[in-house]
Amino acid sequence: MNTYKSTRHAKFLINYHFVWIPKYRKDFLKGPEVKNTVEETIRELSKTYKFDILALEIMPDHIHLFISALPRYSPSELINVIKGATGRKIGQKFPQYKQRDSVWTRAYFVATAGNVSAETIKKYIESQWKKVEKDR
Repeated sequence: MNTYKSTRHAKFLINYHFVWIPKYRKDFLKGPEVKNTVEETIRELSKTYKFDILALEIMPDHIHLFISALPRYSPSELINVIKGATGRKIGQKFPQYKQRDSVWTRAYFVATAGNVSAETIKKYIESQWKKVEKDR
């Protein structure tokens, strides 16, 4: 899960935890067909945008998605693609859940996660000058 990945020009570990909710906090995500539609759509997107799904929980009134992504995409780009595609699919298959032309609220939560804590990184950066001075 927390292994570094590489492209031609970068070595990276970028994990995002996203949470988003349906418009008006409707609890339509409890239906198995809706859950399957959301999950299948996210799995298709993971292939297209080359992100790994580390965890996915579809609750009755919100979704948690934990992914490992390429540095090419910002968190806002990823969530817009994911919410847009899943919302379109739900609207097409289940028009009764579309509220005022959309399924999801515009809001979302995102947090980053990695191998080490912010405190560890801060200490590492602060120690760099000490290391340079010691090596002189």
